[in-house]
Amino acid sequence: MLLELVVTDLALFEHARMGFGPGLNVLTGETGAGKSLLVGALELLRGAKPRAGLVRQGAKAALVEGRFGLPPDSDGERLERWIARHLPAVAESWEELEPGEERELVLSRRVGSDGRTRAYVDQRPVGRALLAELAERLFEIHGQYDQQRLFEPAEQLRLLDGYGGLDASVRGYVEARRRWQQLVARAERLRADEAERRDRLDLLRFQRSELEAAGLEPEERGRLEPERDVLRHAESLRAGLANLVGELSQNDDALLDRLRRVERFLSMWKSEVAAIAEPAEGVAAALVHLEEAARTLESFFDRLEVDPERLDLVEGRLAEIERLERKYHLDLAGLVARLGELAAEIRRLESDAESLGTLDAEVAAAREELLAHGGELRRARKALRTPLVKAVGARLAELGLENARFDLRLGQRGDETTLSDPSGDRERFGDRGMDRIEFLLAANPGEPLLRLRECASGGETARIMLALRSVLAERTRGRTLVFDEIDSGVGGRLGPVVGARLRELGLHHQVLCVTHMPAIAALAERHLVVRKEVAGGRTHASVEPLEGDARVEEVADMIAGGADQETARAEARRLLATPAPKKKGARPARGGADARRADVGG
Repeated sequence: MLLELVVTDLALFEHARMGFGPGLNVLTGETGAGKSLLVGALELLRGAKPRAGLVRQGAKAALVEGRFGLPPDSDGERLERWIARHLPAVAESWEELEPGEERELVLSRRVGSDGRTRAYVDQRPVGRALLAELAERLFEIHGQYDQQRLFEPAEQLRLLDGYGGLDASVRGYVEARRRWQQLVARAERLRADEAERRDRLDLLRFQRSELEAAGLEPEERGRLEPERDVLRHAESLRAGLANLVGELSQNDDALLDRLRRVERFLSMWKSEVAAIAEPAEGVAAALVHLEEAARTLESFFDRLEVDPERLDLVEGRLAEIERLERKYHLDLAGLVARLGELAAEIRRLESDAESLGTLDAEVAAAREELLAHGGELRRARKALRTPLVKAVGARLAELGLENARFDLRLGQRGDETTLSDPSGDRERFGDRGMDRIEFLLAANPGEPLLRLRECASGGETARIMLALRSVLAERTRGRTLVFDEIDSGVGGRLGPVVGARLRELGLHHQVLCVTHMPAIAALAERHLVVRKEVAGGRTHASVEPLEGDARVEEVADMIAGGADQETARAEARRLLATPAPKKKGARPARGGADARRADVGG
């Protein structure tokens, strides 16, 4: 139940705080005073996109806050479970409350002057979608646009399910449909990609074969390039090294022999002549290095061969490596790694091909489960047709449409001849089941039953909506229902009847109604009036509760356009004296006296 609504810097409202109670609450006021702005404030809490100019001129942002009390019944328990899943921090804050103590929620929406919005639940930031989902569980709004929604088959199906309490069955169907759609989409994706997958597998297998045949090793280039350089110059190197090795160590009076004689002479004298010691050490070290170099050169010379065949083989191998690097745009290490990647991708694609048959079986099983859920829903809906038609017909008679005939047509989606075709299945399995529905009406005797959109006037649509809500109220309770000028198109003769139905609806739900009809306003348990005035060159809107003589004056003003007329005041007092309907076993609802004392003002 909505306990309190606060708006700040919202168009004409600089600041307004208003309290609401159980039963029927009405908002009245002259056209343009701002009544619909307050309904718009509630629409913001339901995630509506803010329209341009909503923020009061000169303000940085507009703020809407709604304080709601959760009913202490099964509906409230379901909502608590939802909050525990999606808003665990809020649920944790309730753990400190006493058993049976009412839970409250504050929903907020901030709209900046730049059009950006922020949403909050109990001052905790949330996404707009989450705020909207929570608000939908707390209250619903019925305006002239929502009456037009009554023409839509989807809305009609939702109302039928609400009448039958089929929400759990619908959720089961929706979940089964989601699983089936996911499997169908995957199978179609695999099947559509089959030719591409075959081509891809052929390419990958060829590449794997090519790289495996190449037998690449990560360090291969580092070994082959030095060998190639030696083989290219082997003949010239052998000729040059033969002379060099001879001069170093093998010829008569070779360089090493002469250096050894120098080293022996200096070594003999270095202990006698101090100046010779250091040069002697240098010559000894040079001799060691030169002997090592000579041995290395001799070893290299001995191994060095002129081998044109080996040179061709090495150059061919390096050319093959360079070709593969250019082809795959990878270096040698990348080519080696690519071979492993190819093997993994081939395994995955081969697995996809093998899984298509298994996936088709899963699709068939999911479809059977979906058919079972859809069939269960269809049987339940067919069983609801007769009691719903009878109940709505009785309500329409009470609302002045006693000669009208209401009916509903429940048919099957899709065509039985296309059940094996996936496109036919997509048509058959709708968002809420396998059924098509149409509400039908014959407003006058002798007229055929037609779809609502083809025959219902604005006033008839409003009364059908009210009749449906009244019937649904017998099956559900505890929600907040907001009616924005549901009396539009309803004549004055039927005003008291519509008001009585709204007040009766208030026995099961909290009802907020924006109205221009005095007969409806007079039946409310709580009456708020919206006024506007110009002060300091600015227009200000305000809201105040009415009781006693002030309420008589407002209702009289709605009757005659002038509360100073005694006949209008007498009629207002008569309307206000209409006794309220009794509700058996009614429990006290929070928001009554407290809400009446709430601060309401501009």
